[in-house]
Amino acid sequence: MPEASANILVVEDDPFLRMVGVLLDPRTSAERYAAFADFFAHDEPDLAGYCARARARAGKLFPATVRLVGTSAAMHRALPDARALVVESLRVGLEEAAAGRNLVVVQKYGAHPRNIDQAACAARGIRVLTLRRRANVACAEVAFGLMLTLAKRLHRLVGRIGADELAAAGYPYKPFDRRHTPNSNWARITGLRMLHESTIGIIGLGEIGGEIALRAAAFGMRTLYYQRTRLSAAEERELQASYVPLEQLLSESDWVIPQLPGGPSTRGLIDRARLAQMKRGAFLVSVSQADIVDRAALIEALRSGHLGGLGLDPPYEVPGRSDDELLKFNNVVMTPHIAAQPRFNALNDLADLVDGLAKALAP
Repeated sequence: MPEASANILVVEDDPFLRMVGVLLDPRTSAERYAAFADFFAHDEPDLAGYCARARARAGKLFPATVRLVGTSAAMHRALPDARALVVESLRVGLEEAAAGRNLVVVQKYGAHPRNIDQAACAARGIRVLTLRRRANVACAEVAFGLMLTLAKRLHRLVGRIGADELAAAGYPYKPFDRRHTPNSNWARITGLRMLHESTIGIIGLGEIGGEIALRAAAFGMRTLYYQRTRLSAAEERELQASYVPLEQLLSESDWVIPQLPGGPSTRGLIDRARLAQMKRGAFLVSVSQADIVDRAALIEALRSGHLGGLGLDPPYEVPGRSDDELLKFNNVVMTPHIAAQPRFNALNDLADLVDGLAKALAP
């Protein structure tokens, strides 16, 4: 099939970045367009209208040829006549900058271009653009929603304000002697926690982990982090995060957040031994793939009382089951994979990405 135009874009084959082809490449299949129309429909029922608006803003960037690549080797083969490169995790170094002899711009689908050699790009006059993704911000917000729900026991208390409802939840009403005392927490709810002055341990301080760290600082939390490669001192200062070994993070944190990509290398990373290393009563909250935490070991830690609680999005199964054993615990909160929502986060991110490329490639 002939190329759509002289605007050739090489784009990492990330599920969301496939929308760049839907937006800009007329050769994109009707099947893919229909799949994305269905994917966005509950928040944006008019994908055709969205695409028309985004294309109008893109100006001469539309139409374009979008080449999706899933590996570094495929990226090398596609680069020689490309004007723009969009990557999420693929590395861009000296070889890639040299291979892209017509490259004008490299767009990182994220805020931190750690996988891009910016000096190599600058030496060849290639601009590097970044994008703070709303979906990552949304994931951080849900992480804190889960934390606050567990800390304040909101999942047990919302709507339970009468004596009968409170008694049924295990909090029999007994009034205070108001002649002498204040009346706050007249339901005598025990086990409430503060985020302020507690310690949060983030395993993986990437795009979402960094957004969580920024919010932890705003809450007045002490932030520890662990990952294979330590951040620069400047990044640590910006995020107010301290690097520690994983064992120390687990033993000192009141809140443990495993914020890692899914896959064989991380499956079951938080196993029985690592759960045992956590301080008794600490909470585990995840907006990553559930199977990073070994399910059987997790249930054991909850049953024994060693783990103070669990917040999880997404659950272990899609769809989840109403008889999931985890739901039997009153210190567990699970939601059905809503963390990155609404869909307008992705749509607005993609519109901004296309706008940035259009401006960079403008004559």
